[in-house]
This record gives sequence, C-alpha cells and structure tokens, in this order.
Amino acid sequence: MEAEQKHVTSLYDRLDGMRALAETRLSGALSSTGGTPQARSQRESSVGMYTEQLAQLSAVESGLCFGRLDPESGAPLYIGRIGIFDEEGDYEPLLLDWRAPASRPFYLATAADPLGIRRRRHIRSKGRTVVALDDEVLDLAAAAGSATREGLAGEAALLSAVDANRTGRMRDIVETIQAEQDRIIRADLGGVLVVQGGPGTGKTAVALHRAAYLLYTHRRELSTRAVLVVGPNPTFLRYISHVLPSLAETGVLLWTLGDLFPGVTARGEEPERVAAVKGRLGMVDVLAAAIADRQELPTEPIAVELDREPLTIDRELAATARDRARRSGKVHNQARDVFQEALIDGLVEQAAAIIGTDPYADDPLGGDDAPGDPQLMGAADLADIRAELAADDGVRAALDTLWPRLTPQRLLRDLFSSPERLAAARGESLTLAETAALVRPAGSPWTPADAPLLDEAAEQLGPLPELEAAAKTMAERVRRSELSYAEGALEIARGSASIDVEDEDDPELLLVTDLLDASRLAERQEDGEYLSVAERAARDRKWAFGHVIVDEAQELSPMAWRVLMRRSPSRSMTVVGDIAQTGDPAGAASWSEVFDPYVTDRWKLAELSVNYRTPAEVMALAGEVLARIDPAATPPRSVRSTGQQPVQGSLDDLASVLSGEAAMLGGGRLAVIAPAARVAGLADEVRAALPSLAVAVGDEPDLESPVAVLSARQSKGLEFDAVVVADPDGIETESPRGVNDLYVALTRATQRLTVLK
Repeated sequence: MEAEQKHVTSLYDRLDGMRALAETRLSGALSSTGGTPQARSQRESSVGMYTEQLAQLSAVESGLCFGRLDPESGAPLYIGRIGIFDEEGDYEPLLLDWRAPASRPFYLATAADPLGIRRRRHIRSKGRTVVALDDEVLDLAAAAGSATREGLAGEAALLSAVDANRTGRMRDIVETIQAEQDRIIRADLGGVLVVQGGPGTGKTAVALHRAAYLLYTHRRELSTRAVLVVGPNPTFLRYISHVLPSLAETGVLLWTLGDLFPGVTARGEEPERVAAVKGRLGMVDVLAAAIADRQELPTEPIAVELDREPLTIDRELAATARDRARRSGKVHNQARDVFQEALIDGLVEQAAAIIGTDPYADDPLGGDDAPGDPQLMGAADLADIRAELAADDGVRAALDTLWPRLTPQRLLRDLFSSPERLAAARGESLTLAETAALVRPAGSPWTPADAPLLDEAAEQLGPLPELEAAAKTMAERVRRSELSYAEGALEIARGSASIDVEDEDDPELLLVTDLLDASRLAERQEDGEYLSVAERAARDRKWAFGHVIVDEAQELSPMAWRVLMRRSPSRSMTVVGDIAQTGDPAGAASWSEVFDPYVTDRWKLAELSVNYRTPAEVMALAGEVLARIDPAATPPRSVRSTGQQPVQGSLDDLASVLSGEAAMLGGGRLAVIAPAARVAGLADEVRAALPSLAVAVGDEPDLESPVAVLSARQSKGLEFDAVVVADPDGIETESPRGVNDLYVALTRATQRLTVLK
C-alpha cells in the first residue's frame, strides 16, 4: 500500500504540473493580440486547445491510476485514465492510457491465457489516497483454488463497483471492463456494429467507452468530424453525461431524437399512436405531396397592372410556369426562381402583345418606325418591363401565394393544423383515421417524432436563398460599421496628435496612424468566437459525423434512422440495444429490418451475454416476462446473487414498503416505476410516505434525488439500488408493447425489487 501510494502521489504531482503548464499557456493565448486574420485564427485555435486540455486534465482527477500489470519479465506497467510520460528521462511511460495496446492485457488476461502477465493488480483510491488493492495471480496453479468466476477479470473490483450505492450519475467502467466488452470497445471503426445485450450487460457503458477508444485511436480523423451519441431522452443524457469527460474526452455531442434538427428542441408530448404514424417511411411521400400542394394554381385569374395596361395570371399561365419549375429538378425553394421567371415570361408576352414589338429594333439594318405605326419595343424595352414586373407588389403577392417560400417549420405547422392540407397530402400513405389523428393546433410544441420530419422537409424544400443572402449582407454591414468606427477613431487620434506635437522638434515621431490603418484596427476589434467541432456540428444540419453511436436503438423509428443515416454518410456507427426491450410502437422488431435498407448484409452483430447489474433473483422473475415476449430468447447470465428474492405485494401497502426501503437505502437511490398515467398521483403518495426525502418527478426528473417516480419509458437505461414497480398490469396494458415496458421496469434494480399490484 505504501509503495503504491508513493507512485500514485508522484502521478498526481505530474498531473498538477501538466495542468499548471496548460493554464499558463491558456493565459498567454488569451492575453495575446493579433492584427491579421491568421494571427486571430491561431489565437482562437490555441485558446480552444488549452481550454480542452484543462477540461481533460481536471476530469481525470478521480481514479487517475487504477491498475498495474506485472509482466513475466520487465518493469511493472501502471494503467490509468490518460497517458503520462517521463519527459525528463527517456519518455518512458509512468502511466499507460487504458486505450493503449499495451494496456489491453489488463482486460483480457486470464489464468488460462495470461498474455505474458504474471499478476494483475486493481488499485482503488478515494481522492488521491489508495484505499485498497486487489491482486490476481495469473497462473493455473494459483487459479485452481481461487473462487474467481469463469470469464470475470478483476472480480473483486467488479463486484465492489456493482454493489456500490447508485449516485444518480452513471459511472465509467474503465477499471472493470470485461473481455467480451473489451472486444466490442476496440472493434474497428468502419461499418455498422450492432451490439445486442439484455439488461445489466453494460451496453451503454460499452458504447461510451467505445467512443472514447475511437477518439483515442482515430484522433486525427474524428477530431475534425466529431462523434455523435444519441440517447432516448434528456434524463438519460444527464445520467451518462459525466462518463466521457471522466475518460478525458470532451469533444462528443450528446443528443436525443428531439435535438436532431438544429434550432429546434422538441420536447412536446403526443399520443403514441400519433408518434408511430409520424415514424413511418410513408411520411416521406406525405411531405412531398404537402410541398406539391403548396405549389398552387389560381382559382380565379389574378389581375396585374403595368402602366395601366391590364395583365392576367390565369390558371393556364400558372400551370405552364409550375410545370417548368418542377421539370427543373430543383427542390421547392430553389425552383421558386424558375417559377417566377416563367410567370414573368408569360406576363411579358401579354404586355408585348398589347403594346407591340419590332422584331428588327436591334438590327442595325432595320428601318425606322413610320408615323402612325403601332408602338414597337426592342429587347431593351422588354428587359425594362421584366424588371418592372419582378418588382411589382401584385406580382410578388401572387408569387407568394402560388409558390410560397417555405421553411420546414412553416410547412409542418401549416400541414398539421389544417385537416384540408393533410387530406390533400395523405395519398395512400395514411388512412382517414391516421390523417385525423395528426391534426393539432397551430401553436402546439414540437415533439420528438417531429424532428425527423423537419429534417426530411428541409431536404425536400432546400434552403431559402434570400436568408443566405441576408446573412452575407448582415456580415458585410457589420464589417463596414466596424471599419467606419475604426476610421473615426484614427481621425480622432490624428487630431489629438496634431495638437500635442505641434511644437515638437522631432519630425520623425511615430504616431498610431503611422503604424495602423483603419482596416487593421477594425480587424483587431472583432470578437472571435471559438467553437469546438462538436459545437459547429450542432449548428450544421448537413454535418457528416465521423462516427455515430445510438443507445436504446431499438426505440428509433424508420424516419429517425433515415435522419441518422444522413448524418453518417460513411455508415460508421455503433448501435446498442435490446429488441426485447422495444417499447415504442414505431420501434424495431429486428435489426435486419433497420439496417438492410441501408447497408444490406454489411452490418455486424455482437452480443453481450453477461448481466453484471441485475441479481440472479431479480432476473429469474424478469425472465418469465421475457419468455412472453420471445419464448426463444435467453436472458443474460447474472454474475451475482444477493440472496434477496423479489417481494410481491399490494399497492395498498405502498407507504409501508417505501418506509422500509428508505430505512435500507443509505446513500443509494430508490425508484418507483409506474404506468405513465399514474406517475403524478403516485408521486404525491410517495412524498407523503417519505416527507424527509427529496422526490424527483416530471418530464426531466433529477436522478440525484434519493427517490424518483418514473414511467417505464423514463427508466429505460437507468439503474437504482432498489425499485418498486407499482401496478405492473397497468404498465403492461398502457401501450401496444406494454409487456416490453414491464420487462424494462423489472430489470432496473441492482439490489432489491418489490412488485405491488
């Protein structure tokens, strides 16, 4: 213990030195000023780099060094969250990053295959103090009499981590990664890797550690393209948010389905049957039809006046213009210019027919008009008429009616608030009942199922050219304003200088105006905004991520997958989930139905078979529900038993059950999981039964509270020391896949489970 403490202390001394150096460099970068665009860019890059370094070095403070390998020959190797090297010597590793190839025996070595390792030591710390050591001697003779479970590495450390009280935040498993998890974490970057695993197998932890590993091994590629992690809800993302920073990775974007469309945070609620309809691929055709429906023809001729001459936009002219715009192959907003041009062409022809045209007006050999001839116009005259019509308010109003500028938000709001527009767009994709179910008030909040539809609408509509032009105009206006301000400042400086040095003897005295012109002064006043790769990716709908990780992937609808495939054109994805836990009506029934349309048979399946979280007693009860979902399914094998059988009772005993659980809770966490319709009411009962404890409830409950009241969907991916499942029959009957939801609810406990009917 004393020897290991000495080494750990020396590592923390090095960490402090690295942090102090990064702080000094960050301070220097912040204080530097650069007049040229290149200098400013370098400054912003340095500030971003040193800020990220400081965040990483601070995040690995807890559990910096957690392992040691003693090879059969050579010096011991220490394993930790980051790599630390002896920069004063031969750059020998003082601490190996857990992702480095040399660290892999820490997770894979067994007595049967020690991989050249004599002993593996787990070092447990509290703060900077070593509090425990767990040794495994990796030779067959020593292992023969040991109680280590087959296939488990670092059993003592693993069981200590699993048995520890939950805190409301997910812990990393970097100290206790098992062999089957390690193989998935270190799998190749390319292609789609599907990780199927039942409750407690560590799917989420494996996915997050895989993100950290890929960022370590493919830093150059992924640092410029970012990694996206998609989770089922905001509560889940908060629960896992500390894992990657604790692994020294900060450049990852965490999103829910409702965050997929930049600028919109979709958190509204709607009936499951409505979300299921929106999740079907048939909505692609519905949106296309909805856009076509906005490309209208006038029911009555639209009158336009040109120099008091009456012109008309009738149905025939509008149809001709619409056909030309649609044949252009451009998306709606870009085809508007084609429609406008064709419409004005028709109006110019009307004007020419009324006023007259001289076909030889631009011909130098043509003759002059004779007195009394009709008024004749040349090409220049027609161009003037065209420009006048393009600027005419009546023409503009007609254009906005017949071919309006559309944003995805406007298209969907108008569509879902109008039974008539929905009826016109439904085609064969929606039944009459489904069409009626989609209708909602115009001011309704966006829901998670809307986000993929907004993205699809953006694809089919295209950007608004005038918005892009307006952004450029605003940027130029700001630049000119800054330049004008700088010129004024220099003019004041010149005036002040002429007064101050009027009687000076030194004509060579340098002034600010000799060294700096207005353009360079304006550049120095620009506030550069440093954005990380993840921040830039969050703002750009068309960003192509280097890798996409999807957790609880079985819940995503076909429309959601369509969006994610656009975000990952390289099809580099890690997808983790459990088909048996699918609760969303629009979710997956099999992995092949999800991926065959995009990568045919070029996706790989890996399975996690060991349950590290859920006690065997709890899994026995949950296994009965799993058999109802899929009689052929095999529940994951639990590695631990608590000796406590699940308790079954009556909901009338809820108060006494809660009091008993609170007495045993210690510093852990208790969850009451119930049908969504009963959550609010049960929360009042829980507060009354446990007046001294904070109770979290709501759309985004605080999991750091000792007690949480959740629906089965909200509990997905979470874990608690004790769980009370209230009204299991209600959970099962609440949705079409209620039995799957019940299976989720029954498998959230790490210690104790109570079921109250």
